Amino acid sequence: MQDLIRSLAGTIEALDSYVVRGRIVAVRGLMAEASGVAARTALGDHVRIRLRDGGRLAAEVVGFRDGRALLMPFGPLDGVALGAEVEASGGEATIRPSGGWLGRVIDGFGRPIDGKGPLVPGARPRPMRAPPPPAHARTRVGAKIDLGVRVLNTFVTCCRGQRLGIFAASGVGKSVLMGMIARYTAADVSVVGLIGERGREVQEFIEGALGPEGLARSVVVVATSDEPALMRRQAAYTTLAVAEHFRDQGADVLCMIDSITRFAQAQREIGLAAGEPPASKGFTPSVFAELPRLLERAGPGTGQGSITGLFTVLVEGDNHDEPVADATRGILDGHIVLERSIGERGRYPAVNVLRSVSRTMPDCNTPEQNAVVIRARRLLSTYEDMAEMIRLGAYRAGSDPAVDEAIRYHEGLERFLSQGKAERATLAEGYDQLAQLLGMPKPGG
Repeated sequence: MQDLIRSLAGTIEALDSYVVRGRIVAVRGLMAEASGVAARTALGDHVRIRLRDGGRLAAEVVGFRDGRALLMPFGPLDGVALGAEVEASGGEATIRPSGGWLGRVIDGFGRPIDGKGPLVPGARPRPMRAPPPPAHARTRVGAKIDLGVRVLNTFVTCCRGQRLGIFAASGVGKSVLMGMIARYTAADVSVVGLIGERGREVQEFIEGALGPEGLARSVVVVATSDEPALMRRQAAYTTLAVAEHFRDQGADVLCMIDSITRFAQAQREIGLAAGEPPASKGFTPSVFAELPRLLERAGPGTGQGSITGLFTVLVEGDNHDEPVADATRGILDGHIVLERSIGERGRYPAVNVLRSVSRTMPDCNTPEQNAVVIRARRLLSTYEDMAEMIRLGAYRAGSDPAVDEAIRYHEGLERFLSQGKAERATLAEGYDQLAQLLGMPKPGG
């Protein structure tokens, strides 16, 4: 009963203090133009369009032209008539997260979509498009965080407040890897944004990859691929806003978004509809402006809490140099590369260790741990250089001692890099197992 009362109180407090009304004067493609509201609205404001059947359609102000406000709706324009009334109340969109949101699934507006009743609102509203913390006031990245995945813990070690990209083509295991991390990570809270996902895969991720254990300490934000571009972009903003709430409570938050590419595609649709010129392979300039604004919100905070960010990037056709992947890689603090060829030979997670980088390594490790990792990387690199000749039988044993050593350890390293989705691995176990495999002293630390 108290939850219902708090929910009602939050709804009443969020009611508009004033309303300005205008009219729809044109509809072009995905865009509607409204007169009478331009003087009292700003970019990013939300308005409501009255439909023919009496319902209301939410829309966002995405531009201005000839004294009119350009509106992009959060749903289909069906039912919008010429002269339809537009209501604008001013102010930016906000949500009210609270600890009661853990274990829940919400949409881009922070509304529950899991059938478990209303959400308990927090004490104060949070803007969905908050600016990143000031760079000079941020703390440094913290100690290492246990992601529960052996290959990441050992070769792409992540620290609290670090931001990593997971770069992969479709069907290479991004969602399964994200589920493992969300379920096994040592973070206090996980916030997962599924942006542009296939509708059938949402429940598979929640019940299969995430599981009851992972969901219990997570908030999942969902915007499927059939939803309008604004809703998909909004879900990414909401994911960061929820993560910021828990960070400001002093928690170490793991924030994951799948995928940044679909966020960029949504922003491209919005930019093109608003009249932006395409810049790089069809992506508009606003895409490359919005990416750092979104991604920089993750990271260390100004107090005790932090947001460790893991963001997937869909590389079409395995092209890791396409514009979104290239821009994202330059913003983040490291990248994890998943390769289809590795998955095709049965090794999951299909992480290419040699192409994956954590920018907090080697500073976060002890010298002994770094020595183990460097030797393993050297063995993997030597084998990779000669892999084609080895497979063809063109290499003769004894020709090169370094290659002979790499061949001897290859099968063991492949087993070490493999991990079932129901298996958990700790930080210390990873270094110890790798050292034992290579015949080196346990590094400790």
